[in-house]
Amino acid sequence: MNLTYEAQAVSQHNQLTLLLTYLQMHDYRFTTISPASHEKVNNRIQNGLANDLIDIFGWNRPFKPEIVDVKLFELMQAANIAIRVGYYWKSQLRVSSMDGLLFLHSAYPTLENEAVFFGPDSYRFANVIHQYFATHHQPIHRVVDIGTGSGLGAILLALELSESELKPEIVAVDINNDALNLARVNMSAADTHDIVLVNSNLLNNVAGNFDLIITNPPYLIDEPERAYRHGGGQLGADLSLAIVDAAIERLDPGGTLLLYTGVAIVNGHDAFLAEVTAKLNFAGFSFKYVEIDPDIFGEELVSKAYCMADRIAAVVLTAQKHAE
Repeated sequence: MNLTYEAQAVSQHNQLTLLLTYLQMHDYRFTTISPASHEKVNNRIQNGLANDLIDIFGWNRPFKPEIVDVKLFELMQAANIAIRVGYYWKSQLRVSSMDGLLFLHSAYPTLENEAVFFGPDSYRFANVIHQYFATHHQPIHRVVDIGTGSGLGAILLALELSESELKPEIVAVDINNDALNLARVNMSAADTHDIVLVNSNLLNNVAGNFDLIITNPPYLIDEPERAYRHGGGQLGADLSLAIVDAAIERLDPGGTLLLYTGVAIVNGHDAFLAEVTAKLNFAGFSFKYVEIDPDIFGEELVSKAYCMADRIAAVVLTAQKHAE
């Protein structure tokens, strides 16, 4: 009997959740590096085929089914993520670890428009969230993670706020349904079940205001304009600027925007900072802007889009709306 689309989605969700549980039970850990570094490691002659779980789900290498536990291979097939590659098999998803949690995301290389990204930016973003909550203790009633992707930000919010007496509403939005589906699985595996997932371009499909907005949006110029990577505008800053505009409009008095993004520095000038400063000053916000890594995605500097840039830097903007 053929399953309905909804039943198939539920079945895959359950199988993927079981897959993450299996990997947790087998102490799976993998730190995902940048695509450029990933390619260099996988291109080593000894790394052509997978030998263990890390090779299969971390490095995403082809594997022989006999190296995999029968139960695990059945889970992969039931979840429809094991595909034939010549004489071998390959996983259509990767799994990364962070703080004892596991996150499903897209296979390597992430070429599709609807790819779900996880990498060095994810670890930086997690540190930004942890550091924020270590120093800020204001009451939070409602919070949103814009562009949730794998669900990382929303999951960390749920864990940070789990002891709060207020039991805040946590919303996670993305324009990518594949991202929302994987985020839902990652949330189940992390035992964070009360997060509201919404398909939305920024906050267009979400009503009401927020006490806290967190976000790690795409910020590069991507020639194919893949949604998970392309920030838009001349240097990739348009989406980050649009989020600042949304925060100005949708934060409650005293509310905070926590934005981690990347900016292109041209002839020593940060045009994103200049524009953000003008917007926030006009709106009556106080803010802090910190460059936390001066040089990321250096391989992009040879592209046409960044031919005039000195570097691409990782920055954190913490902006607070003045209380009335």
